[in-house]
Amino acid sequence: MLFSSIVFLFYFLPIVLVTYYLLRKSYRLKNIFLLVASLFFYAWGEPWFVLIMILSIMLNYIFALIIDKYRDKKSIARLILILTCVTNLGILFVFKYLGFTIRTINEMARLNLSIPNIILPIGISFFTFQAMSYVIDVYREDGKVQKNPLYVALYISFFPQLIAGPIVRYSTIADQMDNRKETWQKISIGTCRFITGLGKKVLIANNMAIIADRIFQMNTDAGVVASLAWLGSIAYTLQIFFDFSGYSDMAIGLGLMFGFKFEENFNYPYISKSVTEFWRRWHISLGTWFKDYVYFPLGGSRVSNKDKIIRNLFVVWMLTGIWHGAEWTFILWGLSNFVFISMEKFFGIDRMEKHKILRNIYTLFIINLNWVIFRSKNLIEARKFILNMFGVLGNGFWSDYTLMFLKEYSLFLIGGIIFSIPLAKRINKFIVEGRRGSILLEVGYPFVVITLFLICVSYLTKGTYNPFIYFNF
Repeated sequence: MLFSSIVFLFYFLPIVLVTYYLLRKSYRLKNIFLLVASLFFYAWGEPWFVLIMILSIMLNYIFALIIDKYRDKKSIARLILILTCVTNLGILFVFKYLGFTIRTINEMARLNLSIPNIILPIGISFFTFQAMSYVIDVYREDGKVQKNPLYVALYISFFPQLIAGPIVRYSTIADQMDNRKETWQKISIGTCRFITGLGKKVLIANNMAIIADRIFQMNTDAGVVASLAWLGSIAYTLQIFFDFSGYSDMAIGLGLMFGFKFEENFNYPYISKSVTEFWRRWHISLGTWFKDYVYFPLGGSRVSNKDKIIRNLFVVWMLTGIWHGAEWTFILWGLSNFVFISMEKFFGIDRMEKHKILRNIYTLFIINLNWVIFRSKNLIEARKFILNMFGVLGNGFWSDYTLMFLKEYSLFLIGGIIFSIPLAKRINKFIVEGRRGSILLEVGYPFVVITLFLICVSYLTKGTYNPFIYFNF
């Protein structure tokens, strides 16, 4: 079920909210109800997917209990931790990577092994990593084991952040399970945050998706001119940001409506002055996960040997690429990030104070090319698209299609650029702080939010293009 759907906005969410608040102060009943609602939410469309998630919940709940029981026997606890990782990653491998692995073996060994047609459960990468972090934190004593299986189930399956994050640590919400407070202020802020995310998704991401999808398909069919290729890459750069950050805004807003506070997942990544900084600002929860559970255990940057630092970065970015998808494009995308982050680390590019504008241009250039690799169906298409961006294949520079896309979608392109930098945030802060308590603000701000919501609904009721990139992960 999409957040940006009529079913969610006018049926599922209102029913869940009203029922939740009718339960009053009984957090045990509220949590049970949220668990049932979350399982229903996940089962919508493909009911059998929920069985995979329930299996993950049960296994990780048991693993954490065993680790806690044998805490004094390090060898047993370590063995269970290894079993936890193998089991979780094994399930993820079967559903996400088995087909790709067999296909690769067939191509490399010239075999004809049967490739199973396995449907990828939605959000499996997110809830698998979240479940693993719970067990690992129990092993490290960074969090207490939860004896109530319903609470572990709610943590893993909570519908606001289930499909595409942010990836939440159990320690972040453990106390909120029973001690959170719902207030009108939280509901108000959460509603505004949700509608803001909805606007990002429906108005900007969806319209950028139309441009990107058409141009990438044109490139596959016959090739495109340089201006179209650049327009398609920029459109996708905006699409993936507003698609994912919009979803994160909606998730954080929904959490606030139910009294939960999640960590931020994006911090204006396109103003970064290096690829390193970009990944501190983009998908923060995933970066933190790999840093805490892979990079630091390997030694991070604290090791004296530079070769080991490079090894650690290589492992992290290889795994990051693989996490995003079962295709060579994702692996190359991860390795590209590894190369530039390593160069920045050892040449100090990310610490240079001068030439900030040039550094920002360099970063956007590299990120934009990386998104082309990320978006392409295979390496051949990625190579063809990038060569067309620089006119190497001789397709020319200008096309009437370029002008057509610019005329039809210029408003959304400009809006995407403006809202991807802190300009709108600063203007909003200036208005709020400068007119705090004024009638204009108290009436005008709700009017703008309501208008934005109605515009989004009008787009959705017209059945406009509404893809969601991170459903694939």
